[in-house]
Amino acid sequence: MIKNFLRDETGLELSEYAVAAALVAIAVVAAFTLLGTNISARINQLAATINP
Repeated sequence: MIKNFLRDETGLELSEYAVAAALVAIAVVAAFTLLGTNISARINQLAATINP
């Protein structure tokens, strides 16, 4: 009975999906944060060029 319990991996699928979804969410937040910062810097640079 204990051997069967230790071999049973059905519960791991759900937890693996949860970990993968969390990692993707963290990556998306980091990418949007970095992208937003870069876009903001570029807009400020263009505004400074247009309005000296």
